[in-house]
Amino acid sequence: MATHNGERMIEGNGIDICTDSFGDSSDPCILLVMGASASMLLWEVDFCQRLADGGRFVIRYDNRDTGKTTSCPPGEPNYTIDDMAADGVAVLDAYGIDQAHIAGASMGGMITQLIGLNHPDRVLTLTPIMSTPNANAVLDAMEGADGGATLSPPTPEVLAAISSSAELDWSDRDAVLANRVEMFNVLAGSGYPGGGIPADVFAEEIDRAISFPSTLNHGPAIAQSERWHDRLDQLDFPTLVIHGDEDPILPYDHGQALHAAINGSTLLTMEGVGHELPRPVWDTVIPAILDHTS
Repeated sequence: MATHNGERMIEGNGIDICTDSFGDSSDPCILLVMGASASMLLWEVDFCQRLADGGRFVIRYDNRDTGKTTSCPPGEPNYTIDDMAADGVAVLDAYGIDQAHIAGASMGGMITQLIGLNHPDRVLTLTPIMSTPNANAVLDAMEGADGGATLSPPTPEVLAAISSSAELDWSDRDAVLANRVEMFNVLAGSGYPGGGIPADVFAEEIDRAISFPSTLNHGPAIAQSERWHDRLDQLDFPTLVIHGDEDPILPYDHGQALHAAINGSTLLTMEGVGHELPRPVWDTVIPAILDHTS
């Protein structure tokens, strides 16, 4: 079994970033980028371990405003998605890695796209998972506006769950944990009930965070970022788009649109899957990623 090397704090792009790695640093690197309001812990240890056992050096890290990485005050993000893409490159720099396979989930898939667009010399392949080429449909729906986005908005149930998060008493750990669990229940598809992330992972997320309320900064950070969807034809890397056909926050047409926008990309559809990577689909997803990065 590949070694879990443990956490390492690095300095890069003007902030402190908490990282973690698995496997042998001489193997090809997969950089895992997590999504909005989520720390690196949602790349579960067993998932990372299985990628590393496939002969990859796997790095996961806390994005800004999550975990042990530098945080801004709640509601005051001083960065954009482009800055977060540069953070990922800073992680590679700290580990002495010239080029890597970049894989990201949800907002992490947006960051993955921007690493490819802004830092193409650092990329071997791209794997955006349950992501989108254009976040406007989600942002407009959260604001109660019709911005003319052509992609589907989140379901009403997801929008209600997001609203409830904004009204939390963040000093009530039990309430925050219950809300986190409920949010991910709402995000699940019909194919794998109860197959999501264990509650103790969410509890650890809350307990290790510098400022857990600051995780909500990612929405405003995306909103103040320049759109990039009209640049996607510039991507010239092998790209594997992975998306669930029951995703309630970035519906399946987001994955289809991303696939269509990136020349030569491959689309892997997870049937009965929502905005999640339940363990039963790992037997399909992990071999697909290993094959894509071989």
